Amino acid sequence: MDVNEIRKQFPVLDQLVYGKPLVYLDNAATTQKPLCVIERERDYYLHENCNIHRGVHYLSQMATEAYEHARQTVARFINAPEAHEIVFTRGTTESLNLLATSLSTLNSQLSTKVLVTAMEHHSNLVPWQQMVQRQGGELLVAPMDDNGVLDLHAYEAQLKQGPQIVAMTHVSNTLGTVNPIKEMIRLAHQHGALVVVDGAQSMAHLPIDVQDLDCDFFVFSGHKMYAPMGIGGLYGKTELLEKMPPYQFGGEMVDTVSFEKTTFNKLPFKFEAGTPNVGAALGLETAIQFIESFDRQEVTKHEDALVAATIEGLSKIEGMRFIGEAPERSGLVSFIIDGIHPYDLGTIIDKMGVAVRTGHHCAEPVMTRFGIPGTVRASFAMYNTLEEVDVLVKAVNRAATMLR
Repeated sequence: MDVNEIRKQFPVLDQLVYGKPLVYLDNAATTQKPLCVIERERDYYLHENCNIHRGVHYLSQMATEAYEHARQTVARFINAPEAHEIVFTRGTTESLNLLATSLSTLNSQLSTKVLVTAMEHHSNLVPWQQMVQRQGGELLVAPMDDNGVLDLHAYEAQLKQGPQIVAMTHVSNTLGTVNPIKEMIRLAHQHGALVVVDGAQSMAHLPIDVQDLDCDFFVFSGHKMYAPMGIGGLYGKTELLEKMPPYQFGGEMVDTVSFEKTTFNKLPFKFEAGTPNVGAALGLETAIQFIESFDRQEVTKHEDALVAATIEGLSKIEGMRFIGEAPERSGLVSFIIDGIHPYDLGTIIDKMGVAVRTGHHCAEPVMTRFGIPGTVRASFAMYNTLEEVDVLVKAVNRAATMLR
């Protein structure tokens, strides 16, 4: 794995910010896009642009075939049994809203009690919260310890309270914690719950096998795995998707329509109302092929080395406090420095050419749990280097000195 060769696929990284080489460490928010992804989307608009599924002419047929091939690629990437179990959405947030809306419409009893974890992104918290509140139900929260590790004993105790749905993040976007989701899914199923896995932060870093996990639903965003923005997906087991009512209504998702009655299309189309983002779906397929062109174990080893080097370097700075120190973690480091607001620290680091994210990272309850306003988060991708980690550490040290 030659990181310097990989970086040639990402021209956005080769620029100056405030006169300094850009060090991009905001990958948990969105990864940069390789040339092959950009070119695939561009090629679609140059040569294939057309509305799909309903046209009999050449361009429509060609675009439809490419779009459905992209769906098959996603299914293969996560080992879904059938391509029709992949629903294209705008990303994780829309996928979760689809589930919260459709499941509650399917059966109001599913809105009675939902269990989430204490480390959820707002996208995997607020839709379920609103769902149970509409029905007068209850939201249960599995707690975590001071290291950002879930309390599995408390989790299992809450399962005994009978939640109908369990929604959990695979990898925390604020702490980097990798949750033991296979065991958590097994326990949830023992207690009769449906399981939704938020894979937004895991798709780019960890191999996903939905059959091995046995999750009922798995959701993800393309833009966090080198694909364009505005595309993502929802995997769901066939028997569940077939029972669920549509989330939106309009063109494509219908079978027959009259003023008296409408019947709905087969899977996955009944969940894909309107004209889809075909170019982005093809970009997503190309991003998957890009990821698969590397030895994933080598990529993981490289990213883990970046995390370890960051922790080692930052730990030498006076007043440093890491938020999230789970033994198993992936992709990011969150930290604060005593007496310095994260926003101030991030602003000065930016002037040194280093892009990190500051704030609560759409996970306010996590910050409340640790009694802080937010963190500085450095998050990594395969194109980051140990030299960039050195730049980050020096920038944080200098910024801290200036702010004390």
